[in-house]
Amino acid sequence: MSKYVDTVLKELKAKNANEPEFIQAAEEVLLTLDPVLKANPQYEQNAILERMVEPERVIMFRVPWVDDTGKVRVNRGYRIQQNSAIGPYKGGLRFDPSVNLSVLKFLAFEQVFKNSLTTLPMGGGKGGSDFNPKQSPHTPGKRCSDAEVMRFCQSFMTELFRHIGADTDVPAGDMNVGGREIGYLFGQYKRLANEWTGVLTGKHLSYGGSLIRPEATGYGDVYFAENMLAMRKQTFEGKNCVISGSGNVATYAAEKLIQLGAKVLTLSDRSGAIVVKDGITPELLAEVMELKNVKRGELSEIKAKGVQFVAKKNSWQLVDKIDAAFPCARQNELDGKDAAYLLKHGCTVVGEGANMPSTPDAIEAFVKAKIMYSPGKASNAGGVATSGLEMSQNSERLSWSREEVDAKLKGIMKAIHDNAWEAAAKYGKKGNYVVGANIAGFTKVADAMVAQGVC
Repeated sequence: MSKYVDTVLKELKAKNANEPEFIQAAEEVLLTLDPVLKANPQYEQNAILERMVEPERVIMFRVPWVDDTGKVRVNRGYRIQQNSAIGPYKGGLRFDPSVNLSVLKFLAFEQVFKNSLTTLPMGGGKGGSDFNPKQSPHTPGKRCSDAEVMRFCQSFMTELFRHIGADTDVPAGDMNVGGREIGYLFGQYKRLANEWTGVLTGKHLSYGGSLIRPEATGYGDVYFAENMLAMRKQTFEGKNCVISGSGNVATYAAEKLIQLGAKVLTLSDRSGAIVVKDGITPELLAEVMELKNVKRGELSEIKAKGVQFVAKKNSWQLVDKIDAAFPCARQNELDGKDAAYLLKHGCTVVGEGANMPSTPDAIEAFVKAKIMYSPGKASNAGGVATSGLEMSQNSERLSWSREEVDAKLKGIMKAIHDNAWEAAAKYGKKGNYVVGANIAGFTKVADAMVAQGVC
């Protein structure tokens, strides 16, 4: 580690001692940048690292709303506007009890590099609230009603709208923020701002959304892994795959893998995991999608033949023969013990669909084993890339066909793969996608910051 990186990390840890997720994300990137920092002394001269780890703006606000019993509830709302050097802030909104400044700062920091890698002109941001749409505040075991979610979203946007805009900050969905929530948020923005712009992405097709957007993160994760396999003249045909999560990212990754001839053996949620030894069928996957997206239920409710439910377990240590793993649930879900199990049982591909789902010891194990491992900032960039394509369609007042969007997504994921591969090779780390993605994402933003002066 260079003296410059060491100094920046020490200051970062001192200032943000109570933000472990943010420190973890920053450390993971900065510790890989020594080669590019040595080759480009202007980055240290312009204090690029110090400026890059510090958000341009942190917005925090209260969100009062009224539940169905008439009681006033209060949650916290956040928006982290991390870096706008290459474009307007872009990144999702997350509604979950785990949301706090540390989590959102880590997500916003990661988003900067992810958006840079897409080749599209988007800066990085993230936001959300500790509101939990999966738990009614007045009835244990029940979810918030649609009316409660609408009232919360309207209150949340009543504050947020003054800080965002099509050329300033364009939020999207993230954990627990899907089409329903985006619709309520967009309606309130339009009502307050008195304008129709592409200020939110992930919209329904009826009012400016893009085809392929729900599928994009999962499809993109698989497309990136396909490119990794192609470097070794392999395909997914016949490969055993395990996937964590059961939201859009996981289920659409599963859909694409099945289309490519792979056998998907697991999915999971907070209640546990399902294991299907003969592989999840398209019919079973459709049942899971309806359960999660329409009924908003849990995998424990799946009773189909051949499905084994394992309570309170993730997907990693339930199958004996594993060729590829796709962590698509949440941060730090795959630890060193999980990594050791995957490697012992034949895993040669890990494609991160979630943000920072692997712990540092798991990443170290994958890199040391020299398997095909892609960090989330590279392989899950398909979602935000397609959000960028939605922004373009909104600006042009056009709608592209499914085939057009999918072709552009494939092209973007190949460009991300190739840029990461080439950056790693250039700095003596051939095949290391962690180093390659970090350097490729960093240099584009850093060069823009240098060009724009101290701001």
